Amino acid sequence: MPNMNQKPSLIAAMWRGFRCRCPNCGEGRLFRSFLKVADECPACGEEFHHHRADDFPAYIVIVIAGHIIVPMILAVETRYAPEYWVHLALWLPLTVGICLGLLQPTKGAIVALQWHVGMHGFETAKKTRAFRNG
Repeated sequence: MPNMNQKPSLIAAMWRGFRCRCPNCGEGRLFRSFLKVADECPACGEEFHHHRADDFPAYIVIVIAGHIIVPMILAVETRYAPEYWVHLALWLPLTVGICLGLLQPTKGAIVALQWHVGMHGFETAKKTRAFRNG
């Protein structure tokens, strides 16, 4: 059982969020469906309903996917110069897969970042944690 009196570091909280777990305890699920954040952690009761991740996770995913896919496209194009349908068959599924695979973990990390820093509604929870920890 994790120590509930000790706040995890920023890296630990974001890693927990990236793994789609509660940034506070690391036990409970952060999401109730693919991109819907749970209202609270089922394990420790930490509230998440006031997060404001908005479009930031999607922007991060676009940047990461672009940095992975674009060099690959350029390398294949300059080396083999395939037909356009080959590019479409290769890069469309790979791009969709990378984006869908990274979207939920990235959103979890962003919610964990907001939780740790005390952004938006998390500021009250941060003050409560600080008060409990002395």
